[in-house]
Amino acid sequence: MDYKKYTREQLLGRIDELEKLNQELLREKEQETRLEYAWTGNLGHWYWNIKTNSVTFDPLKVTTLGYKMDELPDVVTYQFFTDKLHPDDYQKTMDAMLDHLHGKKGVYEAEYRIMAKDGSYRWYLDRGRITQYDAEGKPSFLAGIVFEITEKKEMEIELAEKNKILAELSSVDGLTKIANHRTLMERLKYEMENAGKTGRPLSVALFDIDNFKNINDSRGHIFGDKVLKGLAVIIKENIRETDFAGRYGGEEFFVIFPETDGAKAVNISERIRQAVESYDFTYESPVTVSGGVRQYGGEELADLVHLADENMYKAKKMGKNRIIS
Repeated sequence: MDYKKYTREQLLGRIDELEKLNQELLREKEQETRLEYAWTGNLGHWYWNIKTNSVTFDPLKVTTLGYKMDELPDVVTYQFFTDKLHPDDYQKTMDAMLDHLHGKKGVYEAEYRIMAKDGSYRWYLDRGRITQYDAEGKPSFLAGIVFEITEKKEMEIELAEKNKILAELSSVDGLTKIANHRTLMERLKYEMENAGKTGRPLSVALFDIDNFKNINDSRGHIFGDKVLKGLAVIIKENIRETDFAGRYGGEEFFVIFPETDGAKAVNISERIRQAVESYDFTYESPVTVSGGVRQYGGEELADLVHLADENMYKAKKMGKNRIIS
């Protein structure tokens, strides 16, 4: 750095800056308060002089981003790094620093992505604290340590994505790709609790494919699976966004109608029945369903499902291809 071009004020500022840095290094050495962690990826310490807005740091902090030291400005400011933060991480990182500077948090700590020279992003874990205050009691100097955690974060993201997929698979019926029995009952329990709190109506419907054994026996299980998948699509297309449908088991399907009374649930169920009857499954006769509807009346979950099941069997006994409530 060529100090010959500096003015007297600039030189005094630089001397003050170096003195603060030297004080910090001595304090860390004497008091053994270095912010050490037994982690890999340690990129060294950094020091921020707030008054001059200059940052001193281990070269690893920038060389891992693809920069050479001679490519950096003579004075590296705080903004040199914050301007390279990923847009999704910028505000939370700023908030973490401000919370520490204003005394809301004992330390500054943040995980963020920062843009490398080639345009890619690297993950950093940054941690620091105020170590010096000015005569007015305001923060004047911070010391910290930074780690690169790109590999760790990428593994976390990959694991989270896999867990999300597993969670979705565990909640969906493998054949029909709609909710399975367990998910249905969890959702029904939630809707029953909500109806109990709000006093709003709740209804359910249970559908069963008529003569499904004959379909399997005459055309085989592959065709039977085609019918099951087709019925799932028909149900999904004929219910509202607020309704919830799933495969109850075998050839039975269940629909939950939140904030819906029995009469309205019957209308929607009838729409489903008609859509199934008119759908061309390429079977020698129309595929039909029988359905039982029940409005929630404060009973237990098992009893509510049983009452809908009883109505469905009444529909079977009355000639099938109908909805009973």
